[in-house]
This record gives sequence, structure tokens and C-alpha cells, in this order.
Amino acid sequence: MANRTGTYFAFDGLGQTDPTKSDFRYYATVQGWNAAEHIEFSFVNSHDKASAVRDTSKLSTLQASIRQRLAGSKNMVVIISQDTRKSGSLLSWEIEMAVDHYELPLIVAYTGYSSILNPAALSSLWPTSLETCINGGAAQAIHIPFKKDAMFDAIRRFTVNGEKIGGPLVYYTREAQIYWGYIS
Repeated sequence: MANRTGTYFAFDGLGQTDPTKSDFRYYATVQGWNAAEHIEFSFVNSHDKASAVRDTSKLSTLQASIRQRLAGSKNMVVIISQDTRKSGSLLSWEIEMAVDHYELPLIVAYTGYSSILNPAALSSLWPTSLETCINGGAAQAIHIPFKKDAMFDAIRRFTVNGEKIGGPLVYYTREAQIYWGYIS
């Protein structure tokens, strides 16, 4: 069994080769938070635990690398933006593998939202695979705004061997989000 200490980040590349034109930019933001010395948090990035694969690699090579990364992960952050596609990207396959094969808790982080108090109301943004996993009850998921404090708290708490999320439509309480300054 792999050492499951990493956090896997999944996002829609939107078919772009320029990372600034895809949801990669949000992943880069998290990498910046992790690297910042003035922020009291760090995490093991599952993408650093396996060999890099070029965008031009065969799909089978890419999927083998993703499986290796998922096997070493304790949770998965799924970054959802207004541009995330319903299907047609590797994101759907990554979600299916994370939930069905590796049983990873999902941290669903929504860009452009200051707080999340009703995740079901955001279902129109979900890729089809995420919708299937949530509606079928297979996913253990906490839904958060794409904000540093909520993300780091969820990464720390909700792991394969840590605190259980307790359902597919979980979110932080209003009080927690007020404490973090997301709601006034």
C-alpha cells in the first residue's frame, strides 16, 4: 500500500496549453499559499510524488501517472469554476477514480464564491461524474469556497485515515465561515 500522505488537486485544463487560460491558475494559487513562509500551513502535493508527464503523452501514460498519484493521496481537492466542463476532460475520470477506486474524501472548492452554505444549489457547476457520485451517495464531500483558511482546514481534517466528512453535501457552518471572515 502506498504512503497516503498527499493531497491530489483536480481541475479542468479546459483544453488549453496556456495555464493562465485554464483552471490551472487556481492550482497555482494553492501552490503559492503552500510555498509562502508567512502562512502557517503546508501540505504534501501528490503531483510532486510521481514523475511529471508531458501534456503530449499518451492517455494511457497520463492515466498511469494519475493512478500512482491518487494511490499516494489522502484526499482530493476538486477545483470548480464557472468554466468547468460537464464532461470531456480528464477531470471526470479523476473524480471517478478518486471516489470509486481510492475512496478519497473530496474537498470541492468553488472559485468566485465568498461562502458556501447550500452546495446543492451549485449542482449546475458540477462535472457529470461529480454529480453522479454525489447524487448516488458514493462521494464523501465537503463543499467550500476557494479560500485559503477553509481549504487548509479541510485538507488537514478530512483524510482517508482522519476525520470522516459524513456525506456528499457537507459544508462548513455559518459560524465557521463568519470566523474566517467569509460572511459578515
